[in-house]
Amino acid sequence: MERLFADGWPAFITADREANRHLGRVREVFADLELVLLDGDDELVAAGWGVPICWDGDPAHLPEGYSDSLRLALTGHDHDDHPDTLVVMAAQVRPDLRGQGLAGALLTALRSLADQRGWRRVIAPVRPTLKARYPLTSIERFATWTREDGAPLDPWVRTHWRLGARLVGTAPRSQTMTGTVAEWQEWTGMVFPDSGDYVIPDGLTPLRVDRDLDQGIYTEPNLWLRHR
Repeated sequence: MERLFADGWPAFITADREANRHLGRVREVFADLELVLLDGDDELVAAGWGVPICWDGDPAHLPEGYSDSLRLALTGHDHDDHPDTLVVMAAQVRPDLRGQGLAGALLTALRSLADQRGWRRVIAPVRPTLKARYPLTSIERFATWTREDGAPLDPWVRTHWRLGARLVGTAPRSQTMTGTVAEWQEWTGMVFPDSGDYVIPDGLTPLRVDRDLDQGIYTEPNLWLRHR
């Protein structure tokens, strides 16, 4: 699982301090919400996981994003709340097998898991992979971009869309990654001589560097999709 999820993500993705505070306990408490997809030889080909929360279906009441979903899931668990919504947090396919429909199969399995638990809603804070080519475009504007056939321009969003998922909101501050200037230089392979905003590899938005504070802050936006 760790090897599978280590591929295909930028190095700075693990610098979310808020998420890191929750992930260890989340993986323990909600271990039964982790799914793996195996081939005929029992080889791991894809994996995904989610967390349960309470959500009334109103887009105005969506979590702030990825990190906030982790917090809400643990808070609800500690208060013995009865969740009604599965938040799909991640879905990953082995690199050499992408483009074969496995991602759709995995998302379908996660939706079925919600059905089995009696949870009425399935949502996902989706990281639009194509957004990295347009880091200066707002997530709200990017969310409106479609192909000529009406499908979303972003391929990962399009995978969800083909399964019936639809956009219900944006999460401009889904995650916040923080690190020293040296750490960001290592993660990106760039040099940051001055304070200011920088377009970085695989970044969906610019990185803000403050050399006086020896700090770089990157805020990652997501798109909220709701599955049927």
